[in-house]
Amino acid sequence: MLEIAKATAKHIPMTPLKVRRVIDAVRGMAAQEALDALSMMPHAAAVPVYKLIHSAVANADEKGLDLDSLYIAKIAADEGPGVMPGKGWRARWGSRGRYRPIRKRSSHITVVLEERLEA
Repeated sequence: MLEIAKATAKHIPMTPLKVRRVIDAVRGMAAQEALDALSMMPHAAAVPVYKLIHSAVANADEKGLDLDSLYIAKIAADEGPGVMPGKGWRARWGSRGRYRPIRKRSSHITVVLEERLEA
């Protein structure tokens, strides 16, 4: 059976579009290679993605997996709730006296690491 290590980060205060730009660059890479690449990226989304992959590597270490053969099998950034938790609705007056909600977008990021099989 194939061993996996998984980690999730929820309610990251960043739009999923900005996070997907970073995770598309590291999808399929070896875990250590991805951490090295993320530490050099100038994007703000690289910080939470780096921490998440680092957490998944630590989870794999706890399971007793070989850290040198780990690679990113799946990584995804989904949209979180439209309102940040605990913040309530924010509002702004729109044109012609209308009320417009301010959308504070957030992301849920999931990463799955697997061991690469030697052929």
